[in-house]
Amino acid sequence: MKIAVCIKQVPGTSKVEVDPKTGVLKRDGVDSKMNPFDLYALEAAMQLKDICGDPETTVTAITMGPPQAEEIIREAFMMGADEGVILSDRRFAGSDVLATSWTLAQGLLKCGPFDLIICGKQTTDGDTAQVGAELAEFLNIPHVCNVLKIKSFNKEALSCSTDLPQHVQDIKIALPCLIAVEKGIFEPRLPSFKRKKLTSAREIKRLGLDDLPDKTPTRYGLNGSPTQVARIFPPESRNEREVWEFSGLENAAKAFELLKERKFLQQGS
Repeated sequence: MKIAVCIKQVPGTSKVEVDPKTGVLKRDGVDSKMNPFDLYALEAAMQLKDICGDPETTVTAITMGPPQAEEIIREAFMMGADEGVILSDRRFAGSDVLATSWTLAQGLLKCGPFDLIICGKQTTDGDTAQVGAELAEFLNIPHVCNVLKIKSFNKEALSCSTDLPQHVQDIKIALPCLIAVEKGIFEPRLPSFKRKKLTSAREIKRLGLDDLPDKTPTRYGLNGSPTQVARIFPPESRNEREVWEFSGLENAAKAFELLKERKFLQQGS
């Protein structure tokens, strides 16, 4: 059985510059980390590999990003992943969720077939929570999002609980399929220093546009992104503060007057 986990490298800080022309984040040279939700997806893959009990089962971590994304593939190796794939090409730059999903789908088709694909619920830089569902649609396989719990797993099907707006629903889904897991489905294991030493020389497969089944350049990057960012900017940072050193009643009166002055409070008629 083959399990794939889609992971992403995201900025490790909120202080990221934005390209004024393209409206995309400037990721080069920025401290980065693995998307926190993807740690739960990786742990889910490790747990399912154990549940399956098949010694031939493999877990492949796949990511799309610049060459520095190798760091999170190495981290996935330290958590137990068997193989790693990086989709990296300048022509992928500026992808929206649609172009990202298409690129990942092509990478999975190139390296697959896979019996199960696991994604984190969303990423902390985009927060769209759309890539998993779009990826499944491109691969023409069933999918379940917001997975809270995996109840059973075998070579034919997976049973899970999914978080719907009004209730939790139990679902049985046939393989091959894709699931997007919620934070907390399992407690992610810590990267192992022993595995780091053992996997330091492990090969990571690198794929560019010319290696994928679909080589149409207009399906990738900015050219393949129907979502165009009109304007993007960092939130304003205000550090103004005023310290009052009066009695409790005087401070309360000053706070009341300030809130009323800024129209957070209105005097009743």
